[in-house]
Amino acid sequence: MGNQERKDSNLSEKAKSQRAKWERIEIVGLILVVASLITLLFKPDSLSGLFDKITKEVFSIVVPIFLTGEVGIAIIVSVILGRILERLGFTDALIRIFVPVMKLFKINPSVIIPSIYNILGDINAAGKIAGPILTKAKATKAEQKIAIATMIQSPQSFVTFAIGLVALSIFNINPFPLIIFSIFIPLIIIPFILSKTIYKDTKLVELEELPRFTPNTRVLETLFSSAREGAELLFLVIIPAVAAVFTVIGFLDYLGIWKSIESGLSSILLILNIEPKTGIVSILASPTLAMAQLTEIKAALDPRLVVGSFVLANSGLPLSVIFGQIPITWADISDLNEKEALNAAIIGSAIRLISAFLIALLLTPLIS
Repeated sequence: MGNQERKDSNLSEKAKSQRAKWERIEIVGLILVVASLITLLFKPDSLSGLFDKITKEVFSIVVPIFLTGEVGIAIIVSVILGRILERLGFTDALIRIFVPVMKLFKINPSVIIPSIYNILGDINAAGKIAGPILTKAKATKAEQKIAIATMIQSPQSFVTFAIGLVALSIFNINPFPLIIFSIFIPLIIIPFILSKTIYKDTKLVELEELPRFTPNTRVLETLFSSAREGAELLFLVIIPAVAAVFTVIGFLDYLGIWKSIESGLSSILLILNIEPKTGIVSILASPTLAMAQLTEIKAALDPRLVVGSFVLANSGLPLSVIFGQIPITWADISDLNEKEALNAAIIGSAIRLISAFLIALLLTPLIS
């Protein structure tokens, strides 16, 4: 008994000794406390100015685009449509179509499912619906990462795709070859490339080994539960992710750094044959809004910039999706953790930037 008491006492002393030491994060916190006190003493309105700047930055995107705009409603509707399609056997039909193709590559055919739902609905609905399908189909973690990276190559909203077609017609660009090369070919090429390079742990799956994916829910239950699911996705995942990204942007803007970052980003997009203004909107705010702005440009534009902007917009952007929505959503409904899902999304985004550059450079002379 005495020995046990001595051990407990030693452990207690050790814990106290550990607690007395300064951790690095505590030093950072102390610096922030001192800086805050100095700021309040000599420039008391600066902290309130920072808060006001961040609030306005977040408000300018969240409220008009997601709360009172069409994008927020489109997200809810896309989840409803996605669940209805799933209930009507859409997923099982896709599996049958893609089994022969993916059999050649020795990849689970379910990796294509998120991309198809992405094109027809919304990237958030694609993850919510297709993530559980991948696990049900026993896709490996590598195949689930391939699914995310491939999904980034598809338009994150059918509305974005539709408005983009209007923009192409305004600038007299033939959309058909562009749609084939920028949206449908990547569905096959990207899984093949990634399975041979980064994510090699793939396996051949026969149709007989896969379960059926059509749920047995009643029609009204499907309709109302999917509407609730869409609203939860919008308010609990998407809006917080967007707010987080634009909080950082607001902070950088208040420090006077953001303009330089934005200018550098514009220069990079121009080099990549992407119209800078709409490209930045696609990356930071909304690809749908970017395509709407592209239709309103009256000045003559280099067709390569229009094509590059179209390809970039018809992807898994904006950044709030890449860094917020995808990690949170996929970590919850797949075998991946947030870091793994995020890395796959970043790889997919890099591929999309490269493909936007190459398609704008090589395909534009043939279609404009």
